[in-house]
Amino acid sequence: MIATVSCLVCDSALEVAPDAEKGEIVECGSCGQEHEVVEAADGRFAVAFAPEVEEDWGE
Repeated sequence: MIATVSCLVCDSALEVAPDAEKGEIVECGSCGQEHEVVEAADGRFAVAFAPEVEEDWGE
């Protein structure tokens, strides 16, 4: 069953697949904000703001 959570920016519904893994990125179709799938305290899915990708200078 697909889980539905709310976008942290525009409050639109985000669908999280039942086989989603912690750390997976889900993008809001309305505003484009990227969210990271996290596990809520009750074992269901929740989302947090996705971390910004930092520049890799070949190190």
